Amino acid sequence: MRPRVYITQPVAKSAIERLQQAADVDWNRDALHIATKQELLEAARAHDVVFCLLHDRIDRDIINANPKLRMIASTTITPADIDIAAATERRIPVTTVPSPLLDDSTADLAWALMLSISRRVAEGDRLIRSGVIPGSQSSYLEGGGVSRRTLGILGMGGVGREAARRAGGFKMKVIYHDPKRLPEDEERALGFTWVPFDQLFKDADFVSVHVALNPKTRHLVGARELALMKPTAYFINTARGPIVHEEALIEALQDKRIAGAGLDVYEREPDIDARLVVLPNVVMTPHTGSADRELRSAMANVAVDNILAVLAGGEPPNCWNREIYAGK
Repeated sequence: MRPRVYITQPVAKSAIERLQQAADVDWNRDALHIATKQELLEAARAHDVVFCLLHDRIDRDIINANPKLRMIASTTITPADIDIAAATERRIPVTTVPSPLLDDSTADLAWALMLSISRRVAEGDRLIRSGVIPGSQSSYLEGGGVSRRTLGILGMGGVGREAARRAGGFKMKVIYHDPKRLPEDEERALGFTWVPFDQLFKDADFVSVHVALNPKTRHLVGARELALMKPTAYFINTARGPIVHEEALIEALQDKRIAGAGLDVYEREPDIDARLVVLPNVVMTPHTGSADRELRSAMANVAVDNILAVLAGGEPPNCWNREIYAGK
């Protein structure tokens, strides 16, 4: 009998076709529908492999729903919503995609949010669609500039570095904070300046978050940090929502203690706080940092590489809980 694979939402046709050569493949064909827990339980019971996306929550119940479940293949970098302990107990591999794949696309979106919120692009779009044209030199849509301002990068990993590189085209000063400082010669070559954590918030015209989510970074940015920012500064987050204390961010935006925010991630997504939705000084996207057609195809095909390796009896190339293969 051929193995059975379930995909929780549509992915690249090329990835599905590759899987179909080795397995029977079923998938949820509605890109707007996030699978419920009951649907995931039923899928896990009926399939050997669950191919899931970042927004899917794969808990212990789902993992234990099928004693013959062979793997969980994810297209996320960090499987924060997969119960790794439960999978490891059963020696079920959980696979991911390499983080460098997403560096450029996520950095691009950070810049899209920076430009959109500072130049009030979304507000202008809404005005025109409502039939309001304030005049080409009206003060109504005046916002902040980007060129020659100071960009503060919180987390100089792959995405942070790519976001910082793009600042050169806007003649911006780049400051950054990361516990692991770049070598001095690299800082000089790139034109980046390391600053202490608090100073980044005080000096930056744009604070862009690019740290990984882990227990140490949860609520890394809260009321204290936001209070350090200039009232003309903007806050950008394309990393993970829980890195920011969302209640504190909402209050800072409501009180106009900062000029605005560009957000792609949220603390309790897919549930979005209704207070954010009505704020005019916020531009929001629905966690689309990797929503580049070619990138998504590459991500799906990496997941397929992992699945095919497991179906062939081997170790997948991007295994998160690699310890299950120790001693084999």
